[in-house]
Amino acid sequence: MTYIKPDQVIESMVQSGAIKAKLSIQDLLIRGSIAGALLGAGTTLAFTAETQTELGIIGALLFPACFVLVILLGLELVTGSFALVPLAVLEKKATVKEMLTNFFWVIVGHLIGAALYGLLYVISATHLDNIPIANHAVAQKIVNVAEAKTLAYSALGFSGILVVFVKAILCNWLVCLGVVIGLTSLSTIGKIAAMWLPILMFFAQGFEHAVVNMFVIPAGMMLGANVTMGDWWLWNQIPVLIGNLVGGLLFTGLALYVTHRGIEKKSLITNKYKLEQKDREENGLQMGKV
Repeated sequence: MTYIKPDQVIESMVQSGAIKAKLSIQDLLIRGSIAGALLGAGTTLAFTAETQTELGIIGALLFPACFVLVILLGLELVTGSFALVPLAVLEKKATVKEMLTNFFWVIVGHLIGAALYGLLYVISATHLDNIPIANHAVAQKIVNVAEAKTLAYSALGFSGILVVFVKAILCNWLVCLGVVIGLTSLSTIGKIAAMWLPILMFFAQGFEHAVVNMFVIPAGMMLGANVTMGDWWLWNQIPVLIGNLVGGLLFTGLALYVTHRGIEKKSLITNKYKLEQKDREENGLQMGKV
């Protein structure tokens, strides 16, 4: 059987969080950088498919490929760590300092990798600025998305912050489900199939993912989007990171931990009671024989 039961999955989540918390800064930077670049590549793949077919759902069907690569290669994705590492802290298998260190350096790695891929993609798409942005459908798409993810929220004022925050919660609720459900199978094909659907769901609905935005907004700025650093961080990156943390930690990590860890503990108590009762019965029979 390749299926792993939920209570065993929770144990795997805790162990995975503990392992992530113990990684060196070098490993966090390297793994975070590669993951950031891969999510950038997945985004341009999705945009390419969307612009060629004029069907957004086609891009959403392809985007999960980058997520699968990140998970199968054991790379670091901070949005997944938001659900896993805090559980290791709860189980006293990691410290708060180790958790915050993981989050910080993985985010730095994401920024490096996503920006590097963004720069290389801009060079490729524009032929070193020799092709007008308007003549490259994907480049124009990136510009439009970068502005929509910042200026559109800015135009709404405080309501824009609330909207982007909620979209970030919804996003990482699904993304972390993708991380967790990948733990329910022992086979590579099973893991891929399990992870694909939640990631497709988040991308197709236009929710806000912090690492994707670390690519698409800076790349849009390189391509000429009317977006400043302040626009990027105030109206998107900061509220999205916080929303991703809330969605991943509360709605996936803690929610599954509380219910399945509770069942596991009840089961242990019940089994202990049954063993004690059996021992009493056996002792009673032995005394009766005497």
